[in-house]
Amino acid sequence: MAVFEGTFTQTEPLRLAIVIGRFNDLVTTKLLAGCQDCLKRHGVDPDPHGNQVDYVWVPGSFEVPLVARQLALTHRYDAIICLGAVIRGQTPHFDYVSAEVSKGIAAASFQTGVPVIFGILTVDTMQQALERAGIKANHGWDYAMNALEMASLMRQLRSNVTDSYTQTQSLPAAFPNASIGKLTAESEEV
Repeated sequence: MAVFEGTFTQTEPLRLAIVIGRFNDLVTTKLLAGCQDCLKRHGVDPDPHGNQVDYVWVPGSFEVPLVARQLALTHRYDAIICLGAVIRGQTPHFDYVSAEVSKGIAAASFQTGVPVIFGILTVDTMQQALERAGIKANHGWDYAMNALEMASLMRQLRSNVTDSYTQTQSLPAAFPNASIGKLTAESEEV
């Protein structure tokens, strides 16, 4: 049996995307800053003109899942971080938005196999949002850590599954002495 865990040190080859909701940007820009700080301290170049992180701004949290899924479908990214803030008001709007955003982000990840990190604050007050975006702690940092760990873990799992498959599966009967991933001199004589 094997144990798989993501790492936070082999980040140079990673490609990430960050989708940020512009609504409540007082909060989301702070989450983004925490996210960028974490990435930089772990060896990822967060420069938008670099080649490791792409940034996509959308109107609000409700639009985040659609864009995250579209990015994930390209398979250019090892992980996608979704940032936003939904703050409860006096109408049921909060409940609808937060529920659909949660479902949409989960669906984007499940449908594509790409880690899509849920970094949407769902809080009762602006004060709670600000506390989670830097006054007490910056959850943007946590979301970046989740992305690094999941990207690394998924790479390991994909590599291991591919290695296991190539070691246990064989080519069709037309190539009785060949195995997937390597051809031997004996298998070339078919």
